[in-house]
Amino acid sequence: MTTINKLEQALAGSEGLASQLKTFALDTDDKQAKQMFNQLSTTMDNAAKTLKSRVDYVKSEEPQYNQPQ
Repeated sequence: MTTINKLEQALAGSEGLASQLKTFALDTDDKQAKQMFNQLSTTMDNAAKTLKSRVDYVKSEEPQYNQPQ
């Protein structure tokens, strides 16, 4: 598995986890749990943004990703 594949897999995983955490926050009536899930969701959103930035950078720097598809 190439580095870009691993990065894209990590990106998809972090986006999925952020979505699940948002759902958990919506599904609970426990105020503390809701706050925790929302904080974790925000953390995962930030991680996803960072990974997306890295994926974009790698694609811009590596010649094999600059070819038209």
